[in-house]
Amino acid sequence: MKNVQLVFILFISCFCFSQNDDNSDTSELYKNYREDQFYISVTYNLLGARPNGVNQNGFSTGFHFGFIRDMPINERRNVAIGIGLGLSSNSYNQNISILETNDEITFNIIDESEVNVSRNKFTTYLLEVPFEFRWRTSSATDYNFWRIYSGFKIGYLFYNSTKFISDSGDVKLSNIDEFNRLQYGLTLSAGYGTWNFHAYYGLNAIFDNSVRLNDQPIDMRFFKIGLMFYIL
Repeated sequence: MKNVQLVFILFISCFCFSQNDDNSDTSELYKNYREDQFYISVTYNLLGARPNGVNQNGFSTGFHFGFIRDMPINERRNVAIGIGLGLSSNSYNQNISILETNDEITFNIIDESEVNVSRNKFTTYLLEVPFEFRWRTSSATDYNFWRIYSGFKIGYLFYNSTKFISDSGDVKLSNIDEFNRLQYGLTLSAGYGTWNFHAYYGLNAIFDNSVRLNDQPIDMRFFKIGLMFYIL
């Protein structure tokens, strides 16, 4: 009988100790709750402010991933500022030939009546720093919630390449100086749970002011729409 009483006392003691730990853990969980997240995004890339005669063809894609540090600014901790670091790869299929002639880079609209082009695209690779103002309906224990994250993204273009494939020959170039190294724009991510709509609108031109197409500057901007996935 004494053994049964001893076991019962030990059980009650462990249960109470466990309950106290859970309360402490829950309290600390809410106190330190934040939405630090890895993100992965897949986008369909568009060229905005295209000059006359410039068209996109094929499917232009973007792949983006990185990490964002969440810094709550209210007591409930569902409003926060986010800052992160990531990488981005983007391809653009279009009809501007970017070729090198006599050590000079030239930009021209492809005349399909004169040359049969099977592929023409340029690709950019960026190191990005996203800033976000974050609102959500989440809590420390609720992982399915509504979110609206708006912000600003700065990107440094550390590598670029072009590919021109035609019946008359293939031309591949890389690290062209005519691309603007600094790219920046507005971002928006909104959705519920894992699935989120994502958009980016570039605020500055893809190419620098020296680039001309038919004696006019090319003021095209990046515009990307797609899906964003946040992973805790």
